[in-house]
Amino acid sequence: MSLAFSKIGVVGAGAMGRGIVQLFAQAGSSVVLHDTQPAAMQAALGHLKDTFAKLVEKGKIEADAAAQTLARISTGETLAAFAGCDLVIEAIVERLDIKQTLFKALEDVLSPEAVIVTNTSSLSVTAIAAACRHPQRVGGYHFFNPVPLMRIVEVIGGPRTDPSVLTRLSDLARGAGHTPVVCQDTPGFIVNHAGRAFGPESLKALGEGVTGYADIDRILREHVQVGGQGFKLGPFELLDLTGLDVSHPVMESIYHQYYEEARYKPSVIGAQRLAAGLLGRKVGEGFYRYSGGNVVADPTLQEAAAPAAPTGVRAWVARGEHQAGVRSLLEGLGATIDNGAQPSPDSLIVLTPLGIDATEASRGLDARRVVALDTLMPFGLRACKRRVIMTTPATEAAWRDRAHGLFAADGARVSVLRDSPGFISQRVLAMIVAVGTEIAQQRVAAPADIDTAVRLGLGYPAGPLTLGDRIGPSRILEILEGMHKVTADPRYRPSAWLRRRAQLGLSLLNDD
Repeated sequence: MSLAFSKIGVVGAGAMGRGIVQLFAQAGSSVVLHDTQPAAMQAALGHLKDTFAKLVEKGKIEADAAAQTLARISTGETLAAFAGCDLVIEAIVERLDIKQTLFKALEDVLSPEAVIVTNTSSLSVTAIAAACRHPQRVGGYHFFNPVPLMRIVEVIGGPRTDPSVLTRLSDLARGAGHTPVVCQDTPGFIVNHAGRAFGPESLKALGEGVTGYADIDRILREHVQVGGQGFKLGPFELLDLTGLDVSHPVMESIYHQYYEEARYKPSVIGAQRLAAGLLGRKVGEGFYRYSGGNVVADPTLQEAAAPAAPTGVRAWVARGEHQAGVRSLLEGLGATIDNGAQPSPDSLIVLTPLGIDATEASRGLDARRVVALDTLMPFGLRACKRRVIMTTPATEAAWRDRAHGLFAADGARVSVLRDSPGFISQRVLAMIVAVGTEIAQQRVAAPADIDTAVRLGLGYPAGPLTLGDRIGPSRILEILEGMHKVTADPRYRPSAWLRRRAQLGLSLLNDD
């Protein structure tokens, strides 16, 4: 087989299909587009013409180059138009039976050497290939929307896929300016598999009543800082952008394909909101309401002002990794430090748990005066945008409000949570790392490729393995073990990949 594909076919004229057409036509390939709906093909051509006109207007490409690119694009009313193609990319509805029928029909049209690939995001490439006479030429080629801008593609091989097919597909992607990551055919591949933490764990926290969805979004945008970067969107903003009709079925599909693996359990909240039609931006209402694509201000979601900074507060800080730093912060905020071995009867009790909840951390202490501070992220005086504290069920409102006002005294915003194992940032970040290390343990892809795919495909501040290294594998392990201890939920059990590397002092990117 030649490394070059002389002519490419694309089945499906939706957003993904027309994006793939644009990508390869701009890279210099001849591309044939087919859709069972002629009107959809014409709409796709119109969209592409408008896209190139805007690129010319913005000075991104020359008018001649745009005209030449459009000239390389043709349409076919039937699959027979693909007869001369040596690569056909399927980008149609996510239904296994429909894809299998299409692939069998394509084999009747194409030469035996032609490669057929699916752009599926969650279905089994192996199951699709099983319907074909020549499964060795079938693979996965999973792009992300919008295809021309999301410069990452997962190149997926099933058990019978010829390795040369993966090499050719990788070369084609590089030639078009995309980064290919080769992975095994497993549920969710890399990116959608790795995404089983950010949204699902946030939904779980929401379902536990820890705080509201707007506050979870604020925490993960403003509290998390990894190498000076945080998340660009909160999980519920992202669900609204993607569309719950897209996100929730993927959650369910991966959960069931992994035989109800606890790590990937979806949330009933997602199912309920999907049934209610609260899909997100595309329908004007999801977790937030939208008008003209912009969020509509909702007074009920506005963050309440912090109580006035209290005076005369005496604070006792439990022993721990950050005891000195928290004491320094409290002194800077105007509190007096209680240095006793046990807290005095009139002292605010400040705990800094990792993984466990405030109730577990307050054993032997007066829980009525307990407030826990999340120290996983920067928390120092005038050194952070947001601090996160949580109470026990027994914490009295007066002590909670006193702590809230105190921790906001330098201008930082403060989120106050009900008791939760791992606050919000700890539990979400630890689960991102946990799922990433499980992907590595399953040898779905090389560790570096896992990080590249997630960073480019999901826009995280770092890939899951690098994220774990920056926080510290042993700290991630402590968080997960703490959550597992408090909840007894197998969702939080650490992977062998993480446990071994934490014990040996190795990077999570260390392969074996």
